[in-house]
Amino acid sequence: MADFTHLTTTEGIENGGVKTARLENHELLVANAGGRYFISDARCPHMGGHLVRGDLEGTVITCPVHHSQFDLEDGRVLTWTDWGGAALTIGKLLRPPRPLHTYEVRVDGSDVFVGPRKAPPATK
Repeated sequence: MADFTHLTTTEGIENGGVKTARLENHELLVANAGGRYFISDARCPHMGGHLVRGDLEGTVITCPVHHSQFDLEDGRVLTWTDWGGAALTIGKLLRPPRPLHTYEVRVDGSDVFVGPRKAPPATK
């Protein structure tokens, strides 16, 4: 576990729950999806919404600001925003979809360790 750093504990993260943790000056999101733990950046790459205030359904986190959705397995964008029509087209031109940064995770007992950032998902 040389490339992994202790980040937090599983305490207080119920199934379907999230919490934030800091590593130096970096705020991270820790999520429990069915007993599997995931770590990502705590802010949405779309408009900076605080993802801990969003909804977690399975491995999908929804931003509370513009309802962007990301799969915590790999950070891929499922929905960039809930806008439609011309607003969505313009929004994508001004702020093109970007994946959420996700990180390798190890859990030892109740200790959660964060590892290297995962490679971004392949784009279509």
